[in-house]
Amino acid sequence: KRLEDVPIVRDFLEVFPEDLPGLPPTRPVEFRIDLVPGAAPVARAPYRLAPSEMKELAEQLKELSDKGFIRPSSSPWGAPLRVREEDILKTAFRTRYGHYEFQVMPFGLTNAPAIFMDLMNRVCKPYLDKFMIVFIDDILIYSKDEKEHEEHLKAILELLKK
Repeated sequence: KRLEDVPIVRDFLEVFPEDLPGLPPTRPVEFRIDLVPGAAPVARAPYRLAPSEMKELAEQLKELSDKGFIRPSSSPWGAPLRVREEDILKTAFRTRYGHYEFQVMPFGLTNAPAIFMDLMNRVCKPYLDKFMIVFIDDILIYSKDEKEHEEHLKAILELLKK
Protein backbone atom coordinates (compact mmCIF):
# COMPACT_ATOMS: atom_id res chain seq x y z
CA LYS A 1 0.00 0.00 0.00
CA ARG A 2 1.20 3.50 -0.78
CA LEU A 3 0.96 6.32 1.76
CA GLU A 4 -1.52 8.13 -0.48
CA ASP A 5 -3.86 5.12 -0.22
CA VAL A 6 -4.32 5.49 3.55
CA PRO A 7 -7.11 8.05 4.15
CA ILE A 8 -5.78 9.61 7.39
CA VAL A 9 -2.20 9.67 6.17
CA ARG A 10 -3.27 11.40 2.96
CA ASP A 11 -4.15 14.47 5.06
CA PHE A 12 -0.66 14.50 6.62
CA LEU A 13 1.66 13.68 3.72
CA GLU A 14 4.07 16.45 4.81
CA VAL A 15 4.81 14.36 7.93
CA PHE A 16 6.12 11.56 5.67
CA PRO A 17 8.47 13.23 3.17
CA GLU A 18 10.25 11.01 0.67
CA ASP A 19 13.35 13.11 1.19
CA LEU A 20 14.42 15.88 3.54
CA PRO A 21 14.80 19.08 1.50
CA GLY A 22 17.00 21.02 3.92
CA LEU A 23 17.84 21.82 7.53
CA PRO A 24 15.17 21.08 10.13
CA PRO A 25 13.65 23.99 12.05
CA THR A 26 15.31 25.12 15.26
CA ARG A 27 13.80 23.20 18.18
CA PRO A 28 14.09 23.33 21.99
CA VAL A 29 16.50 20.37 21.83
CA GLU A 30 19.86 20.84 20.10
CA PHE A 31 22.60 18.26 19.74
CA ARG A 32 25.49 19.16 22.00
CA ILE A 33 28.98 17.71 22.15
CA ASP A 34 30.73 17.75 25.51
CA LEU A 35 34.43 16.93 25.35
CA VAL A 36 36.70 15.51 27.98
CA PRO A 37 39.07 18.29 29.08
CA GLY A 38 42.22 18.22 26.97
CA ALA A 39 40.62 16.25 24.12
CA ALA A 40 42.24 16.84 20.75
CA PRO A 41 41.18 15.99 17.22
CA VAL A 42 42.41 12.75 15.70
CA ALA A 43 44.51 13.44 12.60
CA ARG A 44 43.76 10.76 10.04
CA ALA A 45 44.09 10.58 6.28
CA PRO A 46 40.90 9.92 4.27
CA TYR A 47 40.12 6.24 3.59
CA ARG A 48 41.37 4.76 0.34
CA LEU A 49 38.45 4.13 -1.99
CA ALA A 50 37.88 2.29 -5.25
CA PRO A 51 36.79 4.51 -8.18
CA SER A 52 33.15 3.37 -7.82
CA GLU A 53 33.25 4.22 -4.09
CA MET A 54 34.77 7.64 -4.82
CA LYS A 55 31.93 8.34 -7.27
CA GLU A 56 29.35 7.34 -4.64
CA LEU A 57 31.10 9.45 -1.98
CA ALA A 58 31.12 12.50 -4.27
CA GLU A 59 27.38 12.04 -4.97
CA GLN A 60 26.51 11.66 -1.29
CA LEU A 61 28.61 14.68 -0.28
CA LYS A 62 26.93 16.78 -2.97
CA GLU A 63 23.46 15.69 -1.86
CA LEU A 64 24.18 16.33 1.84
CA SER A 65 25.76 19.69 1.01
CA ASP A 66 22.94 20.75 -1.36
CA LYS A 67 20.41 20.07 1.41
CA GLY A 68 22.44 22.00 3.97
CA PHE A 69 23.08 18.97 6.21
CA ILE A 70 26.84 19.39 5.88
CA ARG A 71 29.05 22.29 4.87
CA PRO A 72 32.69 22.60 3.86
CA SER A 73 34.82 22.76 6.97
CA SER A 74 38.22 23.84 8.14
CA SER A 75 37.68 22.46 11.66
CA PRO A 76 40.32 20.12 13.10
CA TRP A 77 37.55 17.84 14.49
CA GLY A 78 36.20 14.86 12.52
CA ALA A 79 32.63 13.59 12.90
CA PRO A 80 16.55 15.55 11.77
CA LEU A 81 18.33 17.90 15.23
CA ARG A 82 20.63 20.74 14.47
CA VAL A 83 24.01 20.66 16.06
CA ARG A 84 24.51 23.54 18.48
CA GLU A 85 26.34 26.30 16.58
CA GLU A 86 29.34 26.24 18.91
CA ASP A 87 29.65 22.43 18.49
CA ILE A 88 29.45 22.22 14.67
CA LEU A 89 33.23 22.42 14.26
CA LYS A 90 33.55 19.31 16.45
CA THR A 91 31.67 17.21 13.87
CA ALA A 92 34.19 17.75 11.07
CA PHE A 93 35.27 14.89 8.82
CA ARG A 94 37.73 14.62 5.95
CA THR A 95 37.27 13.04 2.54
CA ARG A 96 39.44 13.15 -0.54
CA TYR A 97 36.95 15.77 -1.84
CA GLY A 98 37.29 18.11 1.09
CA HIS A 99 36.69 18.72 4.75
CA TYR A 100 33.04 18.95 5.93
CA GLU A 101 31.13 19.41 9.16
CA PHE A 102 27.61 18.38 10.14
CA GLN A 103 24.97 20.99 10.91
CA VAL A 104 22.47 18.27 11.84
CA MET A 105 23.02 15.45 14.32
CA PRO A 106 24.63 12.45 12.67
CA PHE A 107 23.48 9.11 14.09
CA GLY A 108 26.25 6.90 15.34
CA LEU A 109 27.55 9.36 17.93
CA THR A 110 27.42 8.13 21.52
CA ASN A 111 24.67 10.39 22.83
CA ALA A 112 22.66 10.79 19.59
CA PRO A 113 19.91 8.29 20.55
CA ALA A 114 19.45 9.90 23.98
CA ILE A 115 19.20 13.40 22.50
CA PHE A 116 16.71 12.22 19.86
CA MET A 117 14.64 10.48 22.57
CA ASP A 118 14.59 13.75 24.52
CA LEU A 119 13.20 15.55 21.47
CA MET A 120 10.58 12.85 20.81
CA ASN A 121 9.50 12.86 24.46
CA ARG A 122 9.08 16.64 24.40
CA VAL A 123 7.16 16.64 21.11
CA CYS A 124 4.90 13.75 22.12
CA LYS A 125 4.47 14.72 25.79
CA PRO A 126 0.73 15.57 25.57
CA TYR A 127 -0.11 11.96 24.66
CA LEU A 128 2.77 9.95 26.15
CA ASP A 129 1.49 6.95 28.12
CA LYS A 130 -2.11 8.02 27.43
CA PHE A 131 -2.35 6.28 24.08
CA MET A 132 1.17 6.28 22.75
CA ILE A 133 4.65 5.05 23.56
CA VAL A 134 7.81 6.36 21.89
CA PHE A 135 11.17 4.67 21.53
CA ILE A 136 13.70 6.68 19.51
CA ASP A 137 11.95 6.95 16.11
CA ASP A 138 9.26 4.30 16.69
CA ILE A 139 5.81 5.43 17.81
CA LEU A 140 3.31 2.89 19.13
CA ILE A 141 -0.31 4.02 19.24
CA TYR A 142 -2.82 1.96 21.22
CA SER A 143 -6.60 2.39 21.13
CA LYS A 144 -9.80 0.58 22.13
CA ASP A 145 -11.28 0.49 18.65
CA GLU A 146 -10.72 1.64 15.07
CA LYS A 147 -12.60 4.94 15.48
CA GLU A 148 -10.58 5.89 18.57
CA HIS A 149 -7.40 4.80 16.79
CA GLU A 150 -8.17 7.19 13.91
CA GLU A 151 -8.61 10.04 16.41
CA HIS A 152 -5.35 9.15 18.16
CA LEU A 153 -3.48 8.88 14.87
CA LYS A 154 -4.75 12.30 13.72
CA ALA A 155 -3.74 13.88 17.05
CA ILE A 156 -0.22 12.46 16.81
CA LEU A 157 0.19 13.44 13.16
CA GLU A 158 -0.83 17.01 14.09
CA LEU A 159 1.96 17.03 16.71
CA LEU A 160 4.52 15.72 14.22
CA LYS A 161 3.47 18.30 11.61
CA LYS A 162 4.65 21.18 13.82
